[in-house]
Amino acid sequence: MPNTSGSGSEGAASPRNLRILLVDDDADGSELLAEILRKAGHDVRVAADPAAALQEVEAFRPELAIVDIGLPLMNGYELARQIRVIAPCTLFALSGYGAHTAPADNVVSSFDQHLMKPLNTAALLQAIARLG
Repeated sequence: MPNTSGSGSEGAASPRNLRILLVDDDADGSELLAEILRKAGHDVRVAADPAAALQEVEAFRPELAIVDIGLPLMNGYELARQIRVIAPCTLFALSGYGAHTAPADNVVSSFDQHLMKPLNTAALLQAIARLG
């Protein structure tokens, strides 16, 4: 679940609105994060599993995908590789795994940025603003 303390979206919103796909099997956490991103002005779609995510990528063509690493059936690294084949977009990894369990560099390179849970939403909004 996102850490919303001190995350006021005032001044942190991206200069332009983005199409963002959020992929996470934590329904409560992803809906909360989606609402925060929508309030910042972004068009957000949520997918709870890799198959739904790939369908959304085809239909929605996100500019940014925020992908949980620990997904059922297919991990976030493989999903990131498949997303890049379908539609080029910026990819942020969202992980509850600590740095001591980080994967090899070739796997890490699947993502443009790595974010840790609990998510600091102010930091996320700043990272998104840098994309604009």
